[in-house]
Amino acid sequence: MQIIKGKTGWIEVICGPMFSGKSEELIRRLRRAEIARQRVQIFKHVIDARYDSDNIVSHSCQSLPSVAVSAAADILARIDDRTELVAIDEAQFFDAELVAVCDRLANQGKRIIVAGLDLDYRGVPFGPMPHLICRAEYVTKQLAICMVCGDPAGFTQRLTPSRDQIQVGATGMYEARCRHHFEAPASQGEE
Repeated sequence: MQIIKGKTGWIEVICGPMFSGKSEELIRRLRRAEIARQRVQIFKHVIDARYDSDNIVSHSCQSLPSVAVSAAADILARIDDRTELVAIDEAQFFDAELVAVCDRLANQGKRIIVAGLDLDYRGVPFGPMPHLICRAEYVTKQLAICMVCGDPAGFTQRLTPSRDQIQVGATGMYEARCRHHFEAPASQGEE
């Protein structure tokens, strides 16, 4: 990761399936920024209360304090002018306005780090993530380990019958799967 100094803002995206270490990588980058004494603000979507309602938390139990918001516009309303780095976890849960919010903050000279699922349980682009990936200066695609064969996994397999795109959960509800073992659900019309 190249570190740019000065007033240049940019967007970094950390994406991949569940259990790939996205939040862990986000936390690692934030801790480095804090060591460098940068002013940091961290946000997550209010829907993600799996481990904690007030912290971003990785599956490996690393955490940092954050502010839970319900819409992208809420991030803009809470930004301190002195903030140098804005972090957003579980970005796939946000509305499409998140892209414009990230662009606006980057244009103000802020470093933006966004983490989230790039694909949903069906294997299709999830929420604002594909647009953020296209707008970002840096993209990191994390891979997990397939729970069936141990190969690199880029997909999230839902283990429950729900058809809702958003079903917040973790181990027991989802598994990481490789391309070979990922089973996309049949479309609604094929049932």
